[in-house]
Amino acid sequence: MKMGVLVFMRNLLLALCLFLVLGFLYYSAWKLHLLRWEDSHSMLHAFDSVGHSLGSGRREKKAGIPTLPSVAPSHIVADRTQKESQEPGGAPEPSVIKYDRLGFLLKLDSKVQAEIATRYANFSDGICKPGYASAVMSAIFPKFSRPAPMFLDDSFRKWGKIREFVPPFGIKGQDNLIKAILSATKEYRLTPALDSLSCRRCIIVGNGGVLANKSLGSKIDEYEVVVRLNSAPVKGFEKDVGSKTTLRITYPEGAIQKLEQYEKDSLFVLAGFKWQDFKWLKYIVYKEKVSASDGFWKSVATRVPREPHEIRILNPYFIQEAAFSLIGLPFNNGLMGRGNIPTLGSVAITMALHNCDEVAVAGFGYDMNLPNAPLHYYETIKMAAIKESWTHNIQKEKEFLRKLVKARVINDLTSGI
Repeated sequence: MKMGVLVFMRNLLLALCLFLVLGFLYYSAWKLHLLRWEDSHSMLHAFDSVGHSLGSGRREKKAGIPTLPSVAPSHIVADRTQKESQEPGGAPEPSVIKYDRLGFLLKLDSKVQAEIATRYANFSDGICKPGYASAVMSAIFPKFSRPAPMFLDDSFRKWGKIREFVPPFGIKGQDNLIKAILSATKEYRLTPALDSLSCRRCIIVGNGGVLANKSLGSKIDEYEVVVRLNSAPVKGFEKDVGSKTTLRITYPEGAIQKLEQYEKDSLFVLAGFKWQDFKWLKYIVYKEKVSASDGFWKSVATRVPREPHEIRILNPYFIQEAAFSLIGLPFNNGLMGRGNIPTLGSVAITMALHNCDEVAVAGFGYDMNLPNAPLHYYETIKMAAIKESWTHNIQKEKEFLRKLVKARVINDLTSGI
């Protein structure tokens, strides 16, 4: 009798252990599913807007860079939706929602956003609307997925969306440099105060002459996160551009070279467009001598008055997404090429869409119909000085930014876009 009880108890314990193991495996699989950002296979979805394959198709490699076989994304081809919605001899169905070739809603001011407007109807002006920017962005661009960390952290090697692409669209070949930098900085987020906010409003301050004489300084300083680009000065221009700086995003050739022009209490953020940029940042972090012959196209800053914990590396995914998914620049096998590099302004806006609840811009837009207007708010160079850029496609970027403004994804304080 006792032997039977012991056998029964043993079998019960074995069954219980098996149940716990299966439960743990199920839970682990569920957690991994949630961590889409770190899923190496999610990279396959990053370029569907430029005609590359979706889903789990096998990747083809060319010159060491993975490319994806081309297919037509049928659910976003605007011309096709109308044809397929018609019966022979009949009129198109009014319920069909049409998208452009990138996947943006064609009628950006349509009733599709009515639900969003209702959701935020009780928020008065000046009150931060949680999740507003990503909600509207998802409504006009269904492929948008908000989770994407602002900066690289010590888990960067797991990030499949950037791991297999070289700069500026990824980190391939930069592992040792990035690891060395992060081992010194040891900080990967904003400040504790900003990270604790339940709702965060961000403004990207461009360098355009449209900012001059607008007296927007106090309005800009009201935002929790103020992002400035490259070497655009603040001192002496506070009335128009404000005095607050949370992040200054730049690359070696664009960084401020005069130490006294750096603001206090701001984070220095590198946007790495080439492998030399990461090498330069390592020199800066470790206070080593910077060599001017390291492949830079103009003189670079040799020192940045910031301690390592005040330095960050911008997630290259925002360069990748801005270029290929949002603006529609040439893919070029994932390599830097003619006209396929987004401007830093568009990259910063893309970053903000993923990490801020509300997004505003100021100082964006060039009006070529005003050749004598100031190009930048801080100098006398005129608009006529703009020449064709080898790296950027200003017209396509303008189309992208106008979509965001028209759909009210972002608020353009200077109405330059």
